[in-house]
Amino acid sequence: MAITPVIPPAFQTAYEQIKMSPGVLSGDHLFLTGMTGGDPDGQMPSDPATQMRNAFNKIGLILSEAKLPFAAIAEMTTYHIGLRDHFELFNQIRLEYLQPPYPAWTAIEAAGLRREDAIIEIRVVANVGTQTE
Repeated sequence: MAITPVIPPAFQTAYEQIKMSPGVLSGDHLFLTGMTGGDPDGQMPSDPATQMRNAFNKIGLILSEAKLPFAAIAEMTTYHIGLRDHFELFNQIRLEYLQPPYPAWTAIEAAGLRREDAIIEIRVVANVGTQTE
């Protein structure tokens, strides 16, 4: 089974520097690398809502590159610093991007994330059979 990287132009530099694919097509699934909420310029906003939307927007770029909608997400794992402090806010923002049928979801409290000052990291697996029109 072939493994094909999915690299939107906005992620090309990170792909080359860090040596990781933002997304990988394998079989019937697209596996995304965990996305934190840094801005396009690499800065980590202090506002939790901005971080959360940034992370979902990055996921959207990768899905779009693979010609998939958010509805293709079958499974989502979220890692949180201060899960109970911002769970309601995260859940509200999550529903701006996801609609029924909702993906399976696991939320995990983490002691730390790779990016300094990040409070959220989102990893998803999408079903390739859900193409955009």
